[in-house]
Amino acid sequence: MPTEAEWEYAARGGTNTPFNTETSISDEEANYYGHYPYGIEENYFSQSKLETQPGEYRETTLDVGSFNPNKFGLYDMHGNVREWVYDYYGEYDTENTDNPTGPLTGSLKVNRGGGWNDYAKHLRSAYRASFPPEQSSSNLGFRIVRNVSTGEGVISSVEKHLAENVDNSKILVVYFSWSGNTENAAEIIGDKTGARVVELELEEPYSDDYNEVLDEAQEDLNNNRRPALRTKIDNMDNYDVILIGYPNWWATIPMPIATFLESYDFSGKVIIPFCSHGGGGFGQSITDISKLASNSRIGEGLSIHYSGGTSLEKDIDDWLKSNGIGA
Repeated sequence: MPTEAEWEYAARGGTNTPFNTETSISDEEANYYGHYPYGIEENYFSQSKLETQPGEYRETTLDVGSFNPNKFGLYDMHGNVREWVYDYYGEYDTENTDNPTGPLTGSLKVNRGGGWNDYAKHLRSAYRASFPPEQSSSNLGFRIVRNVSTGEGVISSVEKHLAENVDNSKILVVYFSWSGNTENAAEIIGDKTGARVVELELEEPYSDDYNEVLDEAQEDLNNNRRPALRTKIDNMDNYDVILIGYPNWWATIPMPIATFLESYDFSGKVIIPFCSHGGGGFGQSITDISKLASNSRIGEGLSIHYSGGTSLEKDIDDWLKSNGIGA
């Protein structure tokens, strides 16, 4: 696989714009969540200002080569599937900017390019996503490359995130919910595990009106705001595993989740996400969690479509078992 630096060089194809198309990329130029073009977060209620208008959301992958290649002749560097690269996720080396290498070890690997269910902002040539390397996703693939000349390298591996038979008394279920879908899942998880369940409540709650909460949540996201939490957890050191639930808002975590992640030390802890959504899956929420709690380990997540339907309890059972948690 390419290194992260090699991938970005190839993706840009000689450009220095957000996308190698040198446009605000459209659904006719790449396969992505076309309802959400670049810049829509700031212009959701004034879409006439957008350079590219909302387009088609295909909800699946397309054949390679369905769109024009970049200037290097490479197809689908933006969209369709996110692509694994060689590097572990970590901070960039700001001193060495000429073909930099990533950290030697880590628990997350970088993926690039965005997929069919990502927003346009996640397709940018410079956008860095991360994911546990032992997990798979329906919008995550890889691209094989060949060295110009013979070289040598060492591939290391990481251990599984969770051991079998996690002590349920060391598990904390934390969730933020607006419509009730995430709350319902959290309560079922609590009943099945006997773990403590805590709802994250705001000092200044969001509106109960759907249109108003959209405006409030969007403003928090656009300003990278951390709304203050009324909920306090005094004994976080007692917990080794945090099951954290939230709705997918704007293809990421709601900002109250960001507040929570920055309020405690998650070093060495395992964070296992569960996410309710209306069609976008996790979006880039797992990446954003890993960035905010970089010293934690990320378990396999559970994606819940709206309320989860009749299969929710079985889905939760299977998910808990996959993470070594007994129900």
